[in-house]
Amino acid sequence: MELLKKYFGNELSEEQLANFKKLTPLYQEWNAKINVISRKDIENLEEKHLLHSLAIAKHLSIPSGTHVLDIGTGGGFPGIPLAIFYPKVQFHLVDSIGKKIKVVEAVVNALEIKNVSYAHQRAEKVKGKYDFIVSRAVAKTDKLLHWTHNKFKKKAVADSGFLFLKGGDLEEELSNIKTPYQLVDLHTYFEESFFETKKLLYIPYL
Repeated sequence: MELLKKYFGNELSEEQLANFKKLTPLYQEWNAKINVISRKDIENLEEKHLLHSLAIAKHLSIPSGTHVLDIGTGGGFPGIPLAIFYPKVQFHLVDSIGKKIKVVEAVVNALEIKNVSYAHQRAEKVKGKYDFIVSRAVAKTDKLLHWTHNKFKKKAVADSGFLFLKGGDLEEELSNIKTPYQLVDLHTYFEESFFETKKLLYIPYL
């Protein structure tokens, strides 16, 4: 867990670091049964999945007691790393593919993570209300906004909004977005070459 210690060493307890360390063998075991992470990426889980997910925490501190919806979570990213990082925040992870939620369920149960719920469900069918909505490389921004624009609490916390992890050239994709947003280059936070093309799109809930 050298990368997590490098960037978050002062913010993580020994228990949190131990949980992060347990994720690699868990995902290796489940990936052999259900391919939810590419074979190439599973060898670099800490950098390409854990650290990438925690980029959200580098940009914005999620307050205790809030609720976060992770749409298209896949095998649990960014939701599970964020839930370990923020044990006093409630996370709800959804994905339309059942076998991926099966992996989420197994990981959450194995680590006894108490602040995560999950469902085999499409984003637009979610009934709850949230302070933040996160996703990682799920769909184009206009679709994400369409699916989830009505999922926020009426009295959401300050800085409430969408936090989407993206990659590549987003100029065309964002040309149709009418609301104010921030696009953050993740290389600002992490020096590894993997992050040279990675972005965090933050759209405040107004």
